[in-house]
Amino acid sequence: MTTADEKYELIVRDLQEVLDGDIIKKILAEGRTVKCYWGTAPTGRPHVGYFVPLTKIADFLQAGVEVTVLLADVHAFLDNLKAPIELVQHRTKFYEFLLRNVFKSLGIPVDRLKFVMGSTYQLSREYNLDQYKLCAIVTEHDAKKAGAEVVKQVENPLLSGLLYPGLQALDEQYLGCDFQFGGVDQRKIFTFAKEYLPRLGYNQRAHLMNKMVPGLAGGKMSSSDPNSKIDFLDPPDVVKSKIKKAFCEEGNIVDNGLLAFIRAVVIPIARLHIERGDGVRPFVGADAPEGSVFTVSRPEKYGGPLHFSEYAALEKAFENKEIHPGDLKTATTGALLTLLNPIRKAFEESDEWKTVERLAYPPPEKPGKKKEKKIGTGRPAATAPPAGPGTAAVDGVADALDNTTISAES
Repeated sequence: MTTADEKYELIVRDLQEVLDGDIIKKILAEGRTVKCYWGTAPTGRPHVGYFVPLTKIADFLQAGVEVTVLLADVHAFLDNLKAPIELVQHRTKFYEFLLRNVFKSLGIPVDRLKFVMGSTYQLSREYNLDQYKLCAIVTEHDAKKAGAEVVKQVENPLLSGLLYPGLQALDEQYLGCDFQFGGVDQRKIFTFAKEYLPRLGYNQRAHLMNKMVPGLAGGKMSSSDPNSKIDFLDPPDVVKSKIKKAFCEEGNIVDNGLLAFIRAVVIPIARLHIERGDGVRPFVGADAPEGSVFTVSRPEKYGGPLHFSEYAALEKAFENKEIHPGDLKTATTGALLTLLNPIRKAFEESDEWKTVERLAYPPPEKPGKKKEKKIGTGRPAATAPPAGPGTAAVDGVADALDNTTISAES
């Protein structure tokens, strides 16, 4: 790949929407390296929906883009306390372990990839001053509107949810990116950044958006709903069980989580191997013709295996009821296990990762009244006051993240 136009087409292919793509075109035409960031808040357990942005990041890296993965620890506890502050540091480490191993399992080149923890710069004097400047010009209405699709909406919202969009906008400046990448659910925050960063004297960035992949039961795939998603570390029997229960009506291609996953993840990964010319064909049968990217195996009495070289043909076959939902579920299960097995194997072989997992997602406490601890006088132990500004509630995030800007090779 040599021309700026070819690189741009690779960067934007398969996306749902691109805002201000001319910014990227100009940088490529000048022969400079394009820089982007993709952020994730370490809250719930990561699910296989993460394959969607990570697969797209493979395109960015192939096009020579320098990619920063933001592990947004500060965002994690600002979003309506989705992640308790004492667990954020552990979940951040868990996410990094996982993301590194996903990239490794996909064979994605990572020389232009780095990980950054949000608290390494979001607690700085300069960043907070910019946040105050935003607070002085952003209305409550605009802040609430910007976060409507991302920040958890409740009847009596916390002030932290109003700060969230401003932080995400400022991240573009402090991470030095040319474009921010995310799902189309981030669009309102992206347009918020487009409007307000220039008002602080900072450059406007481009914004690239993926389609959202529905969950197994239809609707948005959610970390908080175990029935809508598959965990990266789910054992094979759980994966098979969840896919077996997935909504997949015969001939229905609308809101079909299995077809959406195949389109957004399986086909692009198969195509990635073809473009590399590495001879790896992870999702096809041994007898599949050259150029095939996905196989649906069927008994000979039902017509035998079907091989597809593109997603559109698979979707059409399912719509025409040439593929039974049970056969699609079996094929999807096989593809998912092919993707998940090396990640789970890496987890099982890493004592450090397993320790972090136990700390990040401890089992829920058993119901029942806790006994009050006694001290020497026989009186109930005093309850410590809640942490205030500058105490462990914030310092714990910063102190636990010593080595926080890490290249993917370290």
